[in-house]
Amino acid sequence: MSKPVVVIAEELSPATVDALGPDFDIHHVDGTDRSALFAELATAHAVLVRSATKMDAEAIKAAPMLKVIARAGVGLDNVDIKAATAAGVMVVNAPTSNIISAAELTVGHILSLARHIPAASGALADGQWKRSKYTGVELYEKTIGIIGLGRIGALITARMQAFGTNVIAYDPYITSARAQQLGVTPVSLEELLQKSDFVTIHMPKTPETTGMIGAEQLALMKPTAFVINVARGGLIDEDALFDALTAGTIAGAGLDVFVSEPPTDSRLLGLENIITTPHLGASTDEAQEKAGVSVAKSVRLALSGELVPDAVNVAGGVIDPYVRPGIPLVEKLGQVFSGIAAHSPLTSVDIEVRGELVEFDVSVLKLAALKGIFTNVVSETVSYVNAPLLAEQRGVTVRLLTDPESPEYRNIITLRGALADGSQVSVSGTLTGTKQIEKIVEINGYDVEVPFAKNLIVMLYTDRPGIVAVYGREFGAAEINIAGMQIARHEAGGKALSVLTVDSEVPAGLLASVREAISAEIMVEIDLTE
Repeated sequence: MSKPVVVIAEELSPATVDALGPDFDIHHVDGTDRSALFAELATAHAVLVRSATKMDAEAIKAAPMLKVIARAGVGLDNVDIKAATAAGVMVVNAPTSNIISAAELTVGHILSLARHIPAASGALADGQWKRSKYTGVELYEKTIGIIGLGRIGALITARMQAFGTNVIAYDPYITSARAQQLGVTPVSLEELLQKSDFVTIHMPKTPETTGMIGAEQLALMKPTAFVINVARGGLIDEDALFDALTAGTIAGAGLDVFVSEPPTDSRLLGLENIITTPHLGASTDEAQEKAGVSVAKSVRLALSGELVPDAVNVAGGVIDPYVRPGIPLVEKLGQVFSGIAAHSPLTSVDIEVRGELVEFDVSVLKLAALKGIFTNVVSETVSYVNAPLLAEQRGVTVRLLTDPESPEYRNIITLRGALADGSQVSVSGTLTGTKQIEKIVEINGYDVEVPFAKNLIVMLYTDRPGIVAVYGREFGAAEINIAGMQIARHEAGGKALSVLTVDSEVPAGLLASVREAISAEIMVEIDLTE
């Protein structure tokens, strides 16, 4: 039998080829040459890329035998995951390959800002000896504010503590026990901005976090403070940052990522009090080698039919066909769960599977639930292998429970969690009909039956006349179209849970005004990630 064909479309380390081993027919091609790429894809079983090769719908269609696309890095902007999933092609990446490199680059930005290293070097290269102009500050006893205490945030914490700094952190999903373990003081975002001498942000980019550091937040910072972003472009409002830097609201900034890359037209590049790097977070020899070796191992697993922990769209491996449709359902339930639970850190979660499904191995559903829960919570890419680790790092107890009895549905899956503030959250879902439509059937004890949609709004309020008219008028005035709605309650005049599906994202300010108008206890928008 002929060996499976593996196409390497960009330059990868020799260790990557070694990790693939002798079991594959390896072809090399310039992935930016579309005609040459398509010719190789015609017989490819796997393709390894970095960031230059575009594996879009057209490229995937040109590869009828393709089983796996492997991105030797963290980001997946050059891979059409939806098209790959529709074609049954697994997509894998290397989610942990760059965490040390990203943490070290952050520290480099902090040191460079504190001591004006790039500007001083540039002046000296121009023949200028300006020691007094570039007088800096020590890091010792300064306060470092970390927004997002995931793996990269934890690595930065350890490194900055070695400088004798005081580290405080804002992370709505971290428990006090985990913060104490890291030696970090958890604070609100407002307190962090007010107290920090250096603020570094390490959050995922979601509708909720895009622009989370804007004019209002920058105004809270000390005029001697600095802000750093090596995570995702757009977490800091670039226009607001330009205004703050030119007005002296803050002392300076360090950016490795931008809304538009390369940022050729950015006004920020001309400022003296900003340090910029061209998205170098993963640009180290070590990170590139780790990424290549990691995805090579994933390709071997995928082509041998085994479970691939770093798959971002399908789990792969020996999973019963009856269980497999539950994977995307549970991932979506996880995203809904974390959206509703966002007001307090999660301390424990049970994944309860009831019905005929329990006759099979459903352990992958536990991984899928955790992957969904953390997808929009942490800055790094979440996979089946790191999701349990993310839970462990945050002190979250996780259990998989099974019960063959399911009185109402053939199968039902429930995520039930306890939060640090003493409250509980639950979300249940099932697959219905011959088309196996994914539906939410319960939220916090209220029975609903809502098909999943990209944009969901969940509200809890005291049931009384006129409420629907209030929020319907508010959304209508903002040209937010309500595509579907369901209201559940236990008794008249008690609490009512309303779930809306809308056709577009809802601005945070509008949600806040609607919440106030109807005195809602819960008012959240959940943007489901494909």
